[in-house]
Amino acid sequence: MTNTVTVLAESTGFSAVNTIWVLLGAALVFFMQAGFAMVETGFTRAKNAGNIIMKNLMDFCIGTPLFWLFGFGLMFGDGKFIGAYKGIADSTYASAAPDGVPFFAFLIFQTVFCATAATIVSGAMAERTKFISYCDPDRQGLRRHGGSIQQL
Repeated sequence: MTNTVTVLAESTGFSAVNTIWVLLGAALVFFMQAGFAMVETGFTRAKNAGNIIMKNLMDFCIGTPLFWLFGFGLMFGDGKFIGAYKGIADSTYASAAPDGVPFFAFLIFQTVFCATAATIVSGAMAERTKFISYCDPDRQGLRRHGGSIQQL
């Protein structure tokens, strides 16, 4: 008696075990982002808790489409140095996925890893910037007050 999953895996060339493992890893990395947000909030004063949580949420909400548009192509494109941008991440990058793992499972894993890495930057800036300054560096005075950008 054949199992439906076995038949599907044999017909597509994907391994169910590898796919589940990659998606489980993606879920664990996604929970790391929530953990970083809680650690960050715990290390700051209570008045900044809303800023911290909002920055972490926006890291994921803004970072995900930008990663799909630009980041994945730069990471896994076929350029000589950093990859060639071929547009939005789609199945044209299927050769980047490990053997036995569907492209979109691999894309989800890379996406949550990118968003979690961006959360670390947010932690380094905790209590040093307001939320609007985190989104717009000009509000920090880098151009208006003789900052490093103006000196270049």
